[in-house]
Amino acid sequence: MNTPIRETSDGTLAHGVFLFLLLLTLWLLLAGSLDPAELVAGATVSLVVTMISRPHLAIFTGLKLTPAAIPPFLSYLGLFMVELVRANLDMARRVLTPSLPLQPALVEVKTELQSPLGRLILANSITLTPGTLTVDVQEDRLLIHWVEVPPDLDSEKIAQAITQKFERHLKGFVK
Repeated sequence: MNTPIRETSDGTLAHGVFLFLLLLTLWLLLAGSLDPAELVAGATVSLVVTMISRPHLAIFTGLKLTPAAIPPFLSYLGLFMVELVRANLDMARRVLTPSLPLQPALVEVKTELQSPLGRLILANSITLTPGTLTVDVQEDRLLIHWVEVPPDLDSEKIAQAITQKFERHLKGFVK
């Protein structure tokens, strides 16, 4: 008699399977081989990491695991790569031209993302693009250090300049 595997109310089984498959895929991509030894090693490490992470899997409840979430996820990755290159070139220009004036400031922005995972991805996206650093996240507000705050921008335009481009894509695959 087959007993179905029951999922808990917070979806940890589905999130555990998702994390395991994600880790195994990353392992195989990094290994660059489908050798049976790599498969066994990758599956073992992925399983151990998934089991250790089990108490924290509830963060994945903010993830939309549907086929409709794939295009926004891919467009987010493309946008992130473009912004990463653009920000690195801008910071390189600033380092190589020390006479350029800097207008650093701490700015507080409000995010429309509801889930802790969405806010985490947004905060890390901002931090990983040079010139900005997420200093703190409190509820729906992010405190961001920005290297060059244009003096003519008000707080709403600053928030749009920093978060809107990422949020638009993130809303398609996180809550």
